Amino acid sequence: MLGSAPPSLGPTTPPRGQRAPFRRPGSAATAPPSCWGALEPLLPQVRKPAQYVGGEHNQRSTPWEAAETRWLLCYPDTYEVGQPNQGIQILYELLNDRPTALAERAYAPWVDLEELLRAEGLPTFSLETHRPLWAFDVFGVTLPHELGHTNLLNLLDLGGVAHRSAQRGADDPLVLVGGHAAFNPEPLAPFVDAAVMGDGEEVTLEIDDVVRRHKAEREPGGSLASAPDDEVRHALLRALAAVEGVYVPAFYAPRYSDDGRLTRTVPTEGGIPALVPKRTVQDLEQWAYPRKQLVPMTETVHERFSVEIFRGCTRGCRFCQAGMITRPVRERRPETVQRLVEEGVADTGFNEVGLLSLSSADHSAIAPIARELADTYEGTTTSLSLPSTRVDAFNVTLSNELARNGRRTGLTFAPEAGSERLRAVINKMVSEADLLRTAEVAFSEGWRHIKLYFMVGLPTETDEDVAAIAELAIEVYAVARRHGRANKVTISVGGFVPKPHTPFQWAAQDPPEEIRRKLTLIRHAIKDHRGITLRTNDPEEGVIEGLLSRGDRRVAAVVERAWQLGARFDGWHEMPTLELWRRALAETGVDLAWYSYRERDQREALPWDHLDSGLDSDWLWEDWQDAQSDQQLDDCRWSACYDCGVCPGLSLEHDTGYTGGYSLPVLPQGLGSSAAGDGALPTAPERYAGGG
Repeated sequence: MLGSAPPSLGPTTPPRGQRAPFRRPGSAATAPPSCWGALEPLLPQVRKPAQYVGGEHNQRSTPWEAAETRWLLCYPDTYEVGQPNQGIQILYELLNDRPTALAERAYAPWVDLEELLRAEGLPTFSLETHRPLWAFDVFGVTLPHELGHTNLLNLLDLGGVAHRSAQRGADDPLVLVGGHAAFNPEPLAPFVDAAVMGDGEEVTLEIDDVVRRHKAEREPGGSLASAPDDEVRHALLRALAAVEGVYVPAFYAPRYSDDGRLTRTVPTEGGIPALVPKRTVQDLEQWAYPRKQLVPMTETVHERFSVEIFRGCTRGCRFCQAGMITRPVRERRPETVQRLVEEGVADTGFNEVGLLSLSSADHSAIAPIARELADTYEGTTTSLSLPSTRVDAFNVTLSNELARNGRRTGLTFAPEAGSERLRAVINKMVSEADLLRTAEVAFSEGWRHIKLYFMVGLPTETDEDVAAIAELAIEVYAVARRHGRANKVTISVGGFVPKPHTPFQWAAQDPPEEIRRKLTLIRHAIKDHRGITLRTNDPEEGVIEGLLSRGDRRVAAVVERAWQLGARFDGWHEMPTLELWRRALAETGVDLAWYSYRERDQREALPWDHLDSGLDSDWLWEDWQDAQSDQQLDDCRWSACYDCGVCPGLSLEHDTGYTGGYSLPVLPQGLGSSAAGDGALPTAPERYAGGG
């Protein structure tokens, strides 16, 4: 059973707001103090002190007085988790390339340092110059998932900024959030000034222009020079709301029916858009970032040079929010990928390269990309990897190409469901025969470990579907044993959490006791097969994520109270905060079961209906109905358009995202694999001529 928060966040913690040595300077023109002199003596008392030092290779440090706008970019987790984040690194470089802008970074201090910071009156600080959060113009936070919400509130409070937007003044930083979890920002609505929908490259620069113009209007002679504090802040928010893709919660209000259901969310002022569209970068070739990747000072979760080879996914997995909200597919040219990798490896010294996307093997030119990179680094210590691939023998051959230097640590695939019926429900077009054929190819070619990802709690799931996970794992292990007694199979099983802007946004979530029961079924079925390792998460961890994923603005009270009780780092095993959340739910009167464990119908408004991910709501509903009838949809990159609503108005080639791309390999319908099943690479890509 999960317990309460660690003692370091208990009653001995000094009152929030104690930051005496680093109060705001009397003049806005005065450069804020650096915390380094007071911070450095504290570092020997905390774990992993190197994460707070800064000084990384490729770090940028613009003189404070030289910038007109100053951004603090934040990943609301520890340095070791947040430092490799590509979104932060891209925006960091884009902003610092502007002669008028300055961007630094911040990460959440672990609880040991937080306790010392509060005791000494020190604020949330930037990594580059250790300046306080309150001194920056913009606090831009990437929210990759919902379990960083309490960290966001904690960083604001520790940084000397009111955690509620309505309590901030004209000189307070603008608090922006972006990332996948920002596609339902309603549980954070009272705390953030704005949420950015979609790709960040273009819109960030437009926001920077707004902030710079706003600051100029506050100078002597400007239209806001003598305006009251609240009028100044309101003017800035109005200007932000005029930027396409920027949602300002203060200008919207939810409406509820008598039974408590949400009926709609509406603008409260004239000129505010009723529907906020997401931003889509249409040509990745124009945004070849990061060019100078930051090299960490200490161990991080991913230590590699990463290149995003394409963005978006149209495979249509119904559970996958990332695949839905990042449509359409936009590819980088093979020659651009090659150049970025060669320049990045030479600059950073990383000995591993990751080719990133939601399904890296789906790049239409992945075969020549893999071959050319493998040729380039054959005989060196540099290894290449595809972190995300589909289940087919083609990917084994790709992995062989990329592993010429001998590093074969294992292959990872994600069937997601054990039975073919349930894979049809979730639109994961992988057959059992396909997976077994892939395993046969992999183990016969020297791979010694296969890891398979599954979920339980999926819509329409039965105990037979759950048992099929164990049965499939046993079959894969039988293939492994034929090729060597030391071969291993690991199955990783997590609980399904419905996400906004997906066909499963209407589905009910299984409560933790039901997830636990299903995991017990799998554990019992494989107990006699010692070569199969089962890894699971605690089913309780999905409780908070599910609440925040689909919560409306009323859930903000729970977030606030949980944080006040000491919740933070909610996704960490070391921080068992569920009991704090349960207490917050009880104190605020919010019904967890009502938000998480019931199915919605089409008539009920959803908290994110006023935020347009590009997907037509009627299409999502139709796909939800198809799911319950076990109906599958092919990838629209090589089949007929399903009219999901994303592509109209975008000027890009449907298949590749750039003119003159490579043709896509035609795969057997329903299998997602090569017809021959022997994993042979295409001999030569054909040039793609014409649109999608």
